Amino acid sequence: MTFSKSFGYALRGILYVSLLKDEPRKISIDEIAEKLSVPRHFLGKIMKAVVKAGILSSTRGLQGGFFINEKTLGTPLLTIILLTEGNNYFNTCLLSMRKCNSSNPCPLHNKVEEHKDGLLQIYGQTLVSDLLQDDKADFIKSLATVEAA
Repeated sequence: MTFSKSFGYALRGILYVSLLKDEPRKISIDEIAEKLSVPRHFLGKIMKAVVKAGILSSTRGLQGGFFINEKTLGTPLLTIILLTEGNNYFNTCLLSMRKCNSSNPCPLHNKVEEHKDGLLQIYGQTLVSDLLQDDKADFIKSLATVEAA
């Protein structure tokens, strides 16, 4: 179960905006894309879905941008995973086999099943606020680190 770029961009965007919650301004999509080194257009689509789900808020216009709301910091990772990966994410085969289930398991099915409930519990109990660190500058740098493809 690997996460898509959509999940990574959504989580990093949410964390970036959350880190700047004390700023007296809204955070623009251009700033987020630049600071996180991600494609603006793709990030814009993802952040629109994040706002629609109520995880962040936004306003349009010259002074517009993204900002946290009462739900942001209390959002579990599981909510973001399901938003970006879909409701069937935890039921898909790790090896991308078409007919993988308990009656017709792939070679990894039973090993993964043993840990699925634990992962769901971790993702359900870990909140956005749990991921925020005290050293804001270093954490923002780590959010912006571009991975080698």
